[in-house]
Amino acid sequence: MKKEKIIVCDHLHQSGINILENSNEISFVDASDLNKTELLVAIQDATVAITRSSTTIDDEFLKNAKNMKAIVRAGVGVDNVDIDGCSKLGIIVMNIPTANTIAATELTMAHILSCMRKMPFAHNQLKNDKIWKREDWYGSELYGKKLGIIGFGNIGSRVGERAQAFGMDIVAFDPYIDPKKATDMDINYTNNFDDILACDIITIHTPKNNETIGMIGQKEINKMKDGVVLINCARGGLYDETALYDNLKCGKISIAGIDVFDKEPTTNSKLFDLNNIIVTAHLGANTIESQYNIATQAATNAMQALKGISYPHALNLPIDETKIPKFVKPYMELTQKIAFLISQLDKSQIRSIRLEAQGDIATYLDSLITFAIVGSLTNSSSNEKLNYVNAKFIAKEKNIELETIKQPNNSGYKNKITVKITTKNTKNKISGTVFDEDVHRIININNYEMDIEPAGKMLFVRNSDVPGVVGEVGKILGDKDINISDFRLGRHKDGALAVILVDNNIDESTVEEISSLKQAKTVCFVNI
Repeated sequence: MKKEKIIVCDHLHQSGINILENSNEISFVDASDLNKTELLVAIQDATVAITRSSTTIDDEFLKNAKNMKAIVRAGVGVDNVDIDGCSKLGIIVMNIPTANTIAATELTMAHILSCMRKMPFAHNQLKNDKIWKREDWYGSELYGKKLGIIGFGNIGSRVGERAQAFGMDIVAFDPYIDPKKATDMDINYTNNFDDILACDIITIHTPKNNETIGMIGQKEINKMKDGVVLINCARGGLYDETALYDNLKCGKISIAGIDVFDKEPTTNSKLFDLNNIIVTAHLGANTIESQYNIATQAATNAMQALKGISYPHALNLPIDETKIPKFVKPYMELTQKIAFLISQLDKSQIRSIRLEAQGDIATYLDSLITFAIVGSLTNSSSNEKLNYVNAKFIAKEKNIELETIKQPNNSGYKNKITVKITTKNTKNKISGTVFDEDVHRIININNYEMDIEPAGKMLFVRNSDVPGVVGEVGKILGDKDINISDFRLGRHKDGALAVILVDNNIDESTVEEISSLKQAKTVCFVNI
C-alpha cells in the first residue's frame, strides 16, 4: 500500500528531519531547497506539509495541494498562511506556539537590558573604535521602573516573571485573559490602555492581526512619557514604523529595541540610520534549544495529523478558541486520542459514541463530541476527508448515535472525560484527565484503574489474574526482538489488564501467538 507523504517545505532543524526519516510509516520528502515552481509540483500528492515563514500558503499553493489534510507551521506566527482558504478545503492548520517561548522571553529581556545600559554601543566604542570612555555610557537601572506588558500570554507572562526579579513595577494589559493570571503573580492588571502608555518601558507580545497592526502609533506615543523605552520582539508592524522613526529622532522615545520589522528580511530601513535604536534580525526563536523543540514538535504533530490521531494546536477548529478557557484545549486533543485508541480495540462498525464529563469541562461537551467523532472514525473513514467541520455529518450518514452526558464530579479529579464506543461486537470505555497545563493521562480502561500517557505503541492484554502470564508475554516479545519500554497493570475481580509499551510495531502473528496463551482473554495492539 502506498504510504502517505509528509513534505517539509522550509529548512527545519535536523532533529525533526530525523523523526520523519526514521519512520517507516510515512513517505518523507525534504523540499526545503526547491524553488517555488518545483515545490508546487512536489506538494501535489502530499498529505501533510511542514512550513516556516519562507513558504506562503496562498491560493496557488492550495490549488496544487490536492491531497493535503493538514499544514503544520513550525513556529508561532501564521501571517503567511491563508487560514480561511485552508478551512474551505478542509485543511487543518496547526502551529507550534510554545516551543520558542523561553527563547523569545530571554531575547526580550536582552533587548530591555541592552537599551537601558546601551551595551551594543559601549561594546562597539571599546572593541572597534578602541576608545575607553566610561562617561559616555551612563545607563539606567531596571529597579523601580514601571514596565508595561501588552499581551500577557506564554511570552508576556514570562517576561513579567523575570522582570519581577529585577524589582520592576509591572502592569499587564490583555483583554483576552483572566485578570487572575496576572494578579496571582502579584502583577498589576489593567483594562485601561492608557495605564500601559504611562510606563517607563513598554514591551509588546501580541499576535499580528487586524486588531493589533499599528496598535502603537503617533496617537499612542503622544500619551507616553518623554524618554520612554519601546521593545518589540513579537511581530513586525505592531508599532507604526513611521511614528517610531519620527519619535526616536526627536527623542520622545529615548531608545528602542526592535527584533521584527514590517517587511522581512530587511537591510535597508530608515530606522537603521538612528543612533538610539538596537536592532536584531528576527532572532526570537534563534536558540539551539528552541529550534530543536520547534522541529521535533512539528514533526511529531505532522505524523499525528497524518494518522488522524489529533491535530495539536489547530487554528481553524469549528470552535472560537478566544471564547473558551485555556484548560479546554488539551481536553479536545485528549478526547480525540482516547476515541482513536478505542477504535483500534475493536475495528467493527460503530453504533454509538457516548461522551461523559465531570467538572468544569462538562460545559464544553458539545464541542468535545466533535473530537470524539474524528478520533473514532479516522480508521474507518480513510477514503473520506474527515475533519472537524464535517465530522458530525459523516457520523449521521453512518447512522452513529451521538450522546453527551454531564455527570456530578465525584471522581476526585478536577476534570474527567469518558469516551464510550459501542460497536456491533463490543462496548469499550476509557476515561482520562489532564494534569498541569497539558499532561494527558488515561486513568481507567473498561473499569481497570490505570495511569498511562495516550501515546506510542501499546499492547493490551486482558487475562486471568494468575501468576506467570506476564512472564510468558515477555518471553514471546523477547523472542521477537521487541523491546518493552514500560509496563502498567490494572486489576479487579474479573481479572487483570496489562498495558505494555513497546519500541516496535507488533505484527498480527505475534498478537495471535499471545492470544493463544491459556490465560489470555483478549489481546490487541494499538499505535497512537
